Amino acid sequence: DIDANLKQAADLCRAARADGARFLALPENVGFLRIATKENFGEEIPGGKITTFFQALAKEIDAAILVGSIQESASQVGPGDGYKVHNTSVLIGPDGAIVQKYKKIHLFDIDIPGTVSLKESDFIVPGGEAVTADLFGTTWGMSICYDLRFPELYRAYAALGADLLLVPSAFTHTTGQAHWELLLRARAVENLSYVLAAAQGGVHDNGRRTWGHSMLVDPWGEVLHSLPQGAGLIVGELDARRVQSCRRQLPALEHRVL
Repeated sequence: DIDANLKQAADLCRAARADGARFLALPENVGFLRIATKENFGEEIPGGKITTFFQALAKEIDAAILVGSIQESASQVGPGDGYKVHNTSVLIGPDGAIVQKYKKIHLFDIDIPGTVSLKESDFIVPGGEAVTADLFGTTWGMSICYDLRFPELYRAYAALGADLLLVPSAFTHTTGQAHWELLLRARAVENLSYVLAAAQGGVHDNGRRTWGHSMLVDPWGEVLHSLPQGAGLIVGELDARRVQSCRRQLPALEHRVL
């Protein structure tokens, strides 16, 4: 329910801003429809309804917003004449301008009998480019959900000086329960960066169950804040000095050979 999602997201963003937050991160699929059709196969970015909504909101509350992902129009047709889209994360600055956008690279194609069956490649066109953004004097690396399982993407971001790794997600309950926190903490420790992962959690109308556990992890792998399930917000602080301190204490990034 896109309209309900937008209202709830806006209410939470305003509440977070009232708590002093300057950057607000939302989950994957906050602006996503189910399966693209000829009549409804995503929006242009910029210019689309959902993008424009969050640009106006960011400007209204004077805060940067990561729109976890939006269904962006793509000029490809999938199986059975289904229309394909990009799964696109959009970073918006406090002035309402788009700072950067990232198209999900790794697509979740999996079939585990009795648990989950999903083939994102049937309706999503993958991106092919790692994307960083500079905001508030720091560098951020952008990713979405299943990308989390591919450490080379985040190592590339670390090489580009990323202080913060963004992982908006909708992990399944099965894989999330087994691997979610482990992977987030590993990416933080490997790259000595903060990791911020806003995630969907709960049972969806179609019966799919997502793990939730939105999480902020510091560069030493410590979970600073977590929200297990349900709509809500967590507020934390990012400290660039903490990144620098960890990298001095353990200069592993300088010791790479391969």
